[in-house]
Amino acid sequence: MNEKVRQLMAQIKVLEDELRAVVHQAEVPLFYRVDGKRIRFDKSVRAAHQQSKTGLLQWLFKSRPPTVVVAPVIYGLIVPLLFLDLGLSLYQAICFPVYRISKVRRSDYIVMDRWHLSYLNFMEKFNCAYCAYANGLLAYGTEIAARTEQYWCPIKHARKILGAPARTQAFLPYGDAENYQQRLSMFRDALAADSGKPDVPSDPPAS
Repeated sequence: MNEKVRQLMAQIKVLEDELRAVVHQAEVPLFYRVDGKRIRFDKSVRAAHQQSKTGLLQWLFKSRPPTVVVAPVIYGLIVPLLFLDLGLSLYQAICFPVYRISKVRRSDYIVMDRWHLSYLNFMEKFNCAYCAYANGLLAYGTEIAARTEQYWCPIKHARKILGAPARTQAFLPYGDAENYQQRLSMFRDALAADSGKPDVPSDPPAS
């Protein structure tokens, strides 16, 4: 990877982090404040939330019948999701120490904080928790898989792939045989102190 591409990727990452921080800081004073592990709302905000809340019976009455009929299919996925959760956690607990890969923190991906929103009724809170768990679990699994891929095969695909993990942008170009053996150990060593951000090992000095 040439130096210009590396610099652009680093700039993009910095701008993305800055944008997230600015958006978050703009939201917090308007709606809530974080006090340790608790999320607190002002009294006026809580009152407005209560007024906006849709009662459970009214919510059920307004739901379209087809959405109620297919609900068991959606909720039934909790069984394979739980097995996936267990399998992913066991996999990285057993294998990552052997590969010397830093573990992915599950709590960074699965966040259950929508229960604090009083403008949601019980079913809305339940659905939000289910979505947060499912999407967070898949993101958690994607990062575990991406770190494994970086260890075993840090090579880009020849074809464009939608939804590829961010760290794959730093992988070696498809067909770059010369640098593969030379830099594979660098990609592996970078995983030992992984911070969750894509690693971009420096190019070896020209001989």
